[in-house]
Amino acid sequence: MANQDIKVEETTIDHCPSDASSEIEQDKYVGHKGTGSFFTAYFNVVCVVAGTGTLGLPRALALGGWIGLLILGLAWGMAIYGGIILIRCLYYKPGQRLHDYKQVATHALGWAGYWVTAILHILNVFGCPTLYLVLAGQNMNEMLKYTNGALTSATWTIIFGCILLIPMVTLKTMKEITVVSALGALCTAIAVFIVAIVAPMDAKAHPDPVKYAHDAVIWTGFPSALSTIAFSYGGINTYPHVEHAMAKPWQWNYAVATGLSTCSVLYFLTAVPGYWAYGISTQSPIYASLPEGTGKLVAMIVMTIHVVVAVPIYTTTFSLETQEWLRTEERFGPLGQWAARAAIRTLIMVIVVILAVYIPYFGDFMSLIGALTNCGLVFLLPVLCYLRLTGWRNKPIYELAWCALILLLGVVGMIFGTIDAVKALVADFQGGQ
Repeated sequence: MANQDIKVEETTIDHCPSDASSEIEQDKYVGHKGTGSFFTAYFNVVCVVAGTGTLGLPRALALGGWIGLLILGLAWGMAIYGGIILIRCLYYKPGQRLHDYKQVATHALGWAGYWVTAILHILNVFGCPTLYLVLAGQNMNEMLKYTNGALTSATWTIIFGCILLIPMVTLKTMKEITVVSALGALCTAIAVFIVAIVAPMDAKAHPDPVKYAHDAVIWTGFPSALSTIAFSYGGINTYPHVEHAMAKPWQWNYAVATGLSTCSVLYFLTAVPGYWAYGISTQSPIYASLPEGTGKLVAMIVMTIHVVVAVPIYTTTFSLETQEWLRTEERFGPLGQWAARAAIRTLIMVIVVILAVYIPYFGDFMSLIGALTNCGLVFLLPVLCYLRLTGWRNKPIYELAWCALILLLGVVGMIFGTIDAVKALVADFQGGQ
């Protein structure tokens, strides 16, 4: 009964194929209306996943020690697995495609699954762009504080929110923001290149064995490190919309694997030299540890561009779901659809800007989002939904063991990471009074 009112998209699919080269399996996607290319999906994945996670990973190693690299490697594989099985869940019923993550959870776990996923999803789609605007506002304040363009971080946050309304209202779907996504991915690569070169040079020029000490394992900081790593692989709730925009959805497995692998290479290229250079004193974002100069300035500029262009990916995802829920395409004509879309996206941006102005603590806020939402959305729920919808008895023992490990890390990160992040945010607000 709980599933009767849930809208599905008619196709002739029973599951997501694993062999993209099979013409027979490609024929199962008759009725799929996407027009985006493989690279559309690839750039969307890279842009929404890489970015602020890249900036926080050196600090994650400072919190948890070098063992964080092992967890990062595991999270890489787990994120790819989660991205693949989530899309498979969309097609678990022959002849139907579920619309989004929340519908998958509802079919798998009932209304309890719907509400848990909906809450985590809302926290994520509002929390991540909020975090991005916080960082963008702080960067602009820092870069222009001694110039005639000096404004407060809050003012810059509001300005960026107003500017972003333009692409949010004019760009209708995920396919149309591909160019924006490609720009964001390029900016991340530039920032990584700068950190990988400047940080070791700075450490070599100013050695300090005490200040820049390293640890193999720091158990007390492990949950916080895990939650930051989980944040680095967020964005899974946008995947159903990215996949639906593809003209050849059977290429999704390769798109998500390639995109997340690109992100992981960037993560290792930032995390290792960043932590090696600054040790326990590593800050988040990592460019705050870099010496003053051109390298730091360029890194701040390109990452500001990245986080700003990443905001529409999250907000468009939530807007599309809201439009689907309100059935704007069925109820209104072209002008009415545009007006409804503009109103919904304007309201979303107003909420995001207000949150960014009043929660200006980048590092600890990132840990909270990573622990509370990403551990659940990236690690826990995809596995639970997949096993529930497709069964567990038909899975090989090694896949079940892999699922068990994912669930274990997800629970540890979600519970203990959230506790640590909340304590840190309470300390931030108390110290700011």
